Amino acid sequence: MNKTAIKNFAIWARDKLIADIQYRAGLMGITAEGIKNALPQSTPNMEFYDIGTAEPYSITGEAIRQRQKLVETIRRKEADSDYPTAYKYILEEVAYTWFNRLIAIRFMEVNDYLPSHIRVLSSESGKVEPDLVTTPFDAELDFTHDEQETILRLKTDNALDELFRLLFIKQCNALNEILPALFEKTSDYTELLLNLSVVDQDGVVYHLIHDIDEDDFNIEKGGQVEIIGWLYQYYNTEPKNAAFAKNGKITKDEIPAVTQLFTPDWIVRYMVQNSLGRLFIDKRKNEGVFADGRGLDEMTWDEAEDKRIATEKQLAEQMEWKYYLPEAAQTKEVREKLDEIQQQSAYKDVRDIKVIDPCMGSGHILVYAFDVLMQLYEDAGYSQRDAAKSILENNLYGLDIDDRAYQLAYFAVMMKARQYNRRILNGETTCHVYAIQESNNINRAHLKYLGAGMDDLEVNTARVQMKGLLDTLRDAKEYGSILKVENYNWELLRRFVSSADAGEQITLDSAGLEVTMEHLLTLIDISETMAHKYDAVVTNPPYRAVSDCSDKLNSFVKKYYPNSKNDLSTVFMEQTLFLCKKHGIMSMINIPVWMSKSSFENLRYELLSSHTFVNMLHCGRGIFGSDFGTTSFVMWNDYIYSYCAVFHQLFNEMGAVDSVEQKEQWFFERKGCFYAQQRMFLNIASYPIAYSTSAKLLEILDKEKPLSDFAYPRKGLTTGDNDRFIRLWFEVSKYKFSVYVTPFKWAPMTKGGDFRRWYGNNDYVVDWENDGFSLRNFKDESGRLRSVLRNTQFYFREAISWNDTTATGKIAFRYQPEGYISNASGPCVFADRNLTYLFGLLNSIVSQKLLEILAPNMKFEVGQMALVPVIMESTDNIDNLVKDTVSIAKSDWDAFETSWDFQQHPLVRLKDNMRFTVTDGDCKSKSYFLQGAYRAWENECENRFAQLKANEEDLNRIFIDIYGLQDELSPEVEDKDVTVRKADLQRDIKSLLSYAVGCMFGRYSLVTEGLAYAGGDWDESKYKTFLPDVDGILPITDEEYLGDDIVTRLCSWLKVVYGEDTLEENLDFIAKALGGRGNSSREIIRNYFLKDFFKDHCQTYSVTGSGKRPIYWLFDSGKQNGFKALIYLHRYTPDTIGNLRVDYLHKMQRVYESEIGRMQDMIDHSTNTREVAAATKRKEKLQKQLKECRDYDEMIAHLALSRIELDLDDGVKVNYRKMQTAADGKFYEVLADSKSIMAKEK
Repeated sequence: MNKTAIKNFAIWARDKLIADIQYRAGLMGITAEGIKNALPQSTPNMEFYDIGTAEPYSITGEAIRQRQKLVETIRRKEADSDYPTAYKYILEEVAYTWFNRLIAIRFMEVNDYLPSHIRVLSSESGKVEPDLVTTPFDAELDFTHDEQETILRLKTDNALDELFRLLFIKQCNALNEILPALFEKTSDYTELLLNLSVVDQDGVVYHLIHDIDEDDFNIEKGGQVEIIGWLYQYYNTEPKNAAFAKNGKITKDEIPAVTQLFTPDWIVRYMVQNSLGRLFIDKRKNEGVFADGRGLDEMTWDEAEDKRIATEKQLAEQMEWKYYLPEAAQTKEVREKLDEIQQQSAYKDVRDIKVIDPCMGSGHILVYAFDVLMQLYEDAGYSQRDAAKSILENNLYGLDIDDRAYQLAYFAVMMKARQYNRRILNGETTCHVYAIQESNNINRAHLKYLGAGMDDLEVNTARVQMKGLLDTLRDAKEYGSILKVENYNWELLRRFVSSADAGEQITLDSAGLEVTMEHLLTLIDISETMAHKYDAVVTNPPYRAVSDCSDKLNSFVKKYYPNSKNDLSTVFMEQTLFLCKKHGIMSMINIPVWMSKSSFENLRYELLSSHTFVNMLHCGRGIFGSDFGTTSFVMWNDYIYSYCAVFHQLFNEMGAVDSVEQKEQWFFERKGCFYAQQRMFLNIASYPIAYSTSAKLLEILDKEKPLSDFAYPRKGLTTGDNDRFIRLWFEVSKYKFSVYVTPFKWAPMTKGGDFRRWYGNNDYVVDWENDGFSLRNFKDESGRLRSVLRNTQFYFREAISWNDTTATGKIAFRYQPEGYISNASGPCVFADRNLTYLFGLLNSIVSQKLLEILAPNMKFEVGQMALVPVIMESTDNIDNLVKDTVSIAKSDWDAFETSWDFQQHPLVRLKDNMRFTVTDGDCKSKSYFLQGAYRAWENECENRFAQLKANEEDLNRIFIDIYGLQDELSPEVEDKDVTVRKADLQRDIKSLLSYAVGCMFGRYSLVTEGLAYAGGDWDESKYKTFLPDVDGILPITDEEYLGDDIVTRLCSWLKVVYGEDTLEENLDFIAKALGGRGNSSREIIRNYFLKDFFKDHCQTYSVTGSGKRPIYWLFDSGKQNGFKALIYLHRYTPDTIGNLRVDYLHKMQRVYESEIGRMQDMIDHSTNTREVAAATKRKEKLQKQLKECRDYDEMIAHLALSRIELDLDDGVKVNYRKMQTAADGKFYEVLADSKSIMAKEK
């Protein structure tokens, strides 16, 4: 199956259908801007609409009524939202209605399921004209005389598209007789807006036929569920992306798009075989235990259990259920309890089994459940024909919040039934799949007309129950299947609704009674399905944080699902069990956060103390692509003490992303198989699903004191607006930063970051001016405090920080000295004593193993950290090792300029490692080879790496001994987990060039360590040996035009640092490390500054999640490289742009004019053909550069005259936009990479 082709078609088809439908609606005065009235010349039988052409557009007869219905529908939707939302929603609804019908008809014609056996969209012979258009009267469609005349006329006129549209609608209406839920009668606005073509090769029909392989629809080749499911998911791609991108809550109309994920086929089979299939095997498995003639009293218990397991395997093999997992061996007491339960709950007749998917999506689970039920029926002696009808009527149920998903699920189930019973599509067989509907628009005044012929007691009872039901279903689209519906007297309600008496005359009060009765009967069917209890509940629930959803849904979930309220997927864990019968079975796939996250502690307790895990596939990441991780499991709605469940861990490393196919292969290999009694989890604090935990670790978790007895794991502040209150430290002025001055505005803040242990990730600062006054008083429009300042008593205390989220499943702790404020995403451990010992423990392999149990996902919260068991022993050796390790990690962090404790570039500091002295008379001068400095740096990095690794292994060894885990853990540390950097020639040479540029700007000085200038007053005394650029502007040219361009300045800097005698060797070393193009070292270096320096600078001055924050800004005229110049943000003044324009941009224009003249002179006077050709080519390049500079000058002029003021406190993103916005408010893009750097326009 070509999923790329399916995806491309579905996304494109949605856009195409919506555009065509919008066009049709626009012809009748219905646009995104509003609804126009018909023109004055309109009559009751013909309406005219202005479309901007000489002749207005006209509609007549039925089309007028259909338009009126469309307007009424939009207005009704508008009352719940606004016009643009209503317009978009209704037209989207029309688009997906026709999309679903097109897909359905395509599926039916490929599989020859159409009653007429004539193709509607294509031709069996391969011609463009569909067979239905060629032979319409062979299709057994009921044409009127007028329709027959019209068909003949259109065929004569060769009006294929008009003829196709007529026949296509006719076919859809005919299919209403056999598939009413999908093919509703279309004599309404959906028909009015249909705009399909079979001739247009850019039309939806043509692309459907030609873009997607016909075999993908063919049930003989596995196409049915796959194609329908993938088309449904991909059709929702753009609505899903739009909903995720928007600010604000997800509405009920958006929930389907943002929550659906198509379940891989093998996961569906695992869930169905181990739930529905288990009902069958539980009923049959004891039959084979005595096959060798021995009774239980003649076997050991282990032999009896082995027999049962073998019987389960044999039964599963006979049914070809290769994803079925047999039960683990149980104790005698557990087996007796299981036998008792299974005897009580076993079905007596296959027709009694009830299966539901309450989040059915496009029906994938239901369709496979149909196949399994068919196997059970055939085993019971039923014919496929009788079984298919019975499955629809008695066994299979489905619910979904999404109407479009319901249509496809209904269709998929009916097509599956048709596969087994050719006569099933007769319109007489009930199919119990439903889209949940609301009662909001029910006219309750009509209830008084219902119940005719019933006695008063029945009428009163029915009326009370009906009102209760309508109350329950109010706003049901907000809640979907998590609504709990009372089990009313459904037969009574159906009789009540079906018996009406409103008198012979229709009054204003009774008008629409028949519509109300029809809607009520539908609501009764849906509600009975929601209230019923099921033998098996199988689903893939919606995944969405409840906090992102509407206020109504938030309030509802908090009230009725307090234990699982954080996510819709976990809410459905409770609801699926609620839908189960006593002793029923539930299976689902879900996100794994509930397995350990502290906010789900009560949910875990409820699951572990009231229900029973049968088995679980802990899949890790990859089932849904690069996802959040998944776990699929099977549970009984009953508690069986000491039951031993089967768990499979289908990943090698937490956080690793593996393919669906790899997960499936590991399943067959029985990878990571564990057996565990869930009662043991209840002995661990917070009750994590710790299935892989050894007896020794369980003992440690149960008996040792938690970290919270020794320290204070605490979450930090939430600003409510990070763009307002948080910066990267290098954006702001040095003289407002607490590391350098007191009093201060900006204080260091922990905020997660990359995976790094011991020290580092010191990137962020937070506005704490006047003791955080602004943060403490940051409120929304209603006066509610937006910021949350948690645990302020711990602010500025020494601590250990960690990332609360990790992509790998591994955790890293870092030392934070006094002076920091912790952020919510960078929580900290504080302690009154033994902080160093606890730090060593937390960064050890012992802690990592314990946290894999307490937090077996990619989220490490304060509540889980507090539970880490601590064994406190002698600390001297540990303290010394930890302090040494921190010192090593700090020296690595501070070796790079993004540390605020950076002193000097290591290749400058280490230059003495390769020097020689030149004697000239009485003068001696020292020169240094950069290569020697790099070798010394390389050795320093290697030694640091080796020592850190050795220290970590020593600490691991110590804590393994303390915890007695010698048989379970190894102290060795892999190189990839050592988080100090090794030397990297290209990276380190690039960083040297960045440091040199910093010296040119005065950010650094060769005689003053650390930051020489980052805001505040300029101090010339700091610069003795190398003077920074006077105006803070560094031009970058593609040739050596200027005496002070960046390459010339670099050569001067290299002479000062390493000596004049080694300049050429050092330039060669730099050029070789850069590895770029050029005929000389200088040219290679020049090209690097021209093309890559700013890109690398942006990469260096960025932090994951915060984007690029460059402090050197590149003025860039465009692709011709006519003008480029760097400035230093902290040296910017309102005169900088004017100086840049006059002293550099205008100078470059004059250079180009002079060079163009010189090239022209060479062209005019040279007799060398090659020389003339080269001059001609260079002249053309120079002319382009000159034109680019002149165009650029026009933009720069506006900004120079505006004399723009910048405030470093505003940060790079705001200032990047501000500096390019003239006094008149107009934006001029003069800086490089503006779109990805500057803040979004408000």
